Amino acid sequence: MFDADILPRLAAALLIDAVIGDPAFIYRVVPHPAVILGRCIGFLDRHLNRAGSGVAVKIFLGAVSVVGLAGVSWWLGYELAALLSRLPFGWALEALILSTLIAQNSLYRHVRRVAVALEDGGIEAGRDAVALVVGRDPKRLDQHGVSRAAIESLAENYSDAVVAPVFWAVLFGLPGMLAYKALNTADSMIGHRSARHLYFGKAAARLDDLANYIPARIAALFLAAAALSRSEHGAIEAARTALRDGARHRSVNAGYPEAAIAGALGLKLSGPRAYGGQHNSNKLRDEPWIGAGRTDAEPADIGAGLRLYVNACLLLGAIMVVAALLTAA
Repeated sequence: MFDADILPRLAAALLIDAVIGDPAFIYRVVPHPAVILGRCIGFLDRHLNRAGSGVAVKIFLGAVSVVGLAGVSWWLGYELAALLSRLPFGWALEALILSTLIAQNSLYRHVRRVAVALEDGGIEAGRDAVALVVGRDPKRLDQHGVSRAAIESLAENYSDAVVAPVFWAVLFGLPGMLAYKALNTADSMIGHRSARHLYFGKAAARLDDLANYIPARIAALFLAAAALSRSEHGAIEAARTALRDGARHRSVNAGYPEAAIAGALGLKLSGPRAYGGQHNSNKLRDEPWIGAGRTDAEPADIGAGLRLYVNACLLLGAIMVVAALLTAA
């Protein structure tokens, strides 16, 4: 249930994450929530996703696993929020916890590292850097492909790792954000169409699609609005491209923020790609292009995308601050 008290805490959480990010010294002592969730998902995958099980059994056990994990996460968030509400500075601790479930800072650093690697170390360094943020085979990418992949990851993860957790926290507080994080982490680990996870991860993939349906479209709107910092034409083109091409993407959600950033930067994104890893065939997939611009993205375009991303994050933070002030008045 919506509680207006969450708004100032979310505003503080966005500021904490933007300025501090994920302090490594803390997570050397206490595991990051995503790490804990990942270990739980890995445990369930190892013990319930057995090779000899039938399709229906795998789908059922996968659904039970992800719904159960999301439910436990919700309950833990509820109990933790109740405990913090009784402490003198519990609101500050809650803001700190909320900040660990938002990834503005880390996303910026990971994508910027790709641009720096391309500029300073060339294509091989760029491929190594982009391999940390995308699932496709980096060896098949030239400089333009690496740049496009970084920008696509920036747009998609702005939705998944920034807008979506804030959206669910606004609606349901810390329990909603933790439950969403459980779904999103499960999707990233078992929601792909590999031989092992095609059926066991089906529920994780579908529930994550559902959880990100509205946030992805909000993210596209924010990116289009942020493009006003470049030009009015850029903002209009971002919105137009999102409306025209968002549904062409292989993902029901990722196409909208990707199309918005493609329109804002005058690029074509998505398109044919090959996925690496032991579970993928490495065969080139003929995915449609999104956007009507150029395909020859450069490291400078990554920089432009990052500036757009920062403006979109600032817009989200400003909305939280204004909402907090209005509800407190």
